[in-house]
Amino acid sequence: MTRPLALSAGDPAGVGAEIIAKAWRALRQDGPPFVVVGDAQLLASAGGDVKVRPVTGPREALDVFAEALPVIDIPLLSPVVSGQPSPSYAPQVIRWIETGVGLALSGAVSGLVTAPIAKAPLYEAGFKFPGHTEFLAELTAAERFEGARGPVMMLAAGDLRATLVTIHTAIAKVPGALDVESIVNSGLVTAQALRNDFGVANPRLAVAALNPHAGEGGALGREEIEIIAPAVRALRDLGVDAFGPAPADTLFHAEARARFDGVLCMYHDQALIPVKMLDFWGGVNITLGLPIVRTSPDHGTGFDIAGRGLARPDSLIAAIKLADQIAARRGA
Repeated sequence: MTRPLALSAGDPAGVGAEIIAKAWRALRQDGPPFVVVGDAQLLASAGGDVKVRPVTGPREALDVFAEALPVIDIPLLSPVVSGQPSPSYAPQVIRWIETGVGLALSGAVSGLVTAPIAKAPLYEAGFKFPGHTEFLAELTAAERFEGARGPVMMLAAGDLRATLVTIHTAIAKVPGALDVESIVNSGLVTAQALRNDFGVANPRLAVAALNPHAGEGGALGREEIEIIAPAVRALRDLGVDAFGPAPADTLFHAEARARFDGVLCMYHDQALIPVKMLDFWGGVNITLGLPIVRTSPDHGTGFDIAGRGLARPDSLIAAIKLADQIAARRGA
């Protein structure tokens, strides 16, 4: 039986409801179908002429998807002002995510796509996790896969798939956050995802250096010698076709990308800048190493344009399509 995806509605004050409505318009005839977990009234007001249909579950959502945007309605408890985030929305935002994860874990939906959330108002309300990714790992109690553990963040755009060893870590703290174990773990999860989720039979993994010129033999830093190179050797010993550490400024042009199927980056901007340069509007964030499929748009809440009808749904549409493709590969 065909199963829809679940889509959590994100921060109510952001562009989430608007891009969800626009994505439904684009996908209503040929899918992939999805059911939104959120506030039906908010989605109806943000969607303009979009017809919203509250549903009781994923099966009913399939029946109505071509005619109306199906929503598992968990109403907000306070009014929303576009562009003005508030901790008062936090309990519902968290519940929307929890419900989506529960549907995915139960097999009622094929995967979860998450609209963007703002972390600061959640923190004000007592949210204990750095972000979506860590919260999802806790909710799914991520199991070990081939000796490695998620979550690992991947950003994908075009033919570039980049994963991160450190995520939201200050640049000054990145060197101290790197060790052989974390690089090897991220590399193993990445290689497994390239095989299982992207259909790459024998994935080739590039591993980026941390320092300019890959440390210039230690003159510009010793992380490559003492941490990254030993991790690359360990990955090869574990059967991963990995090479590096390679200077990051040589890895992302078209000819270099032809040499690998995925690249393991040491810090946030090392991966996100090339991904967004390649396709700023269509990039997708994928969480690897979880027992459920999870993708999200590669952008934030857009508070500055919320409520103005200006938000583009490209990245959300790409995230929905990619989640559907990954779910199909895992099912096969």
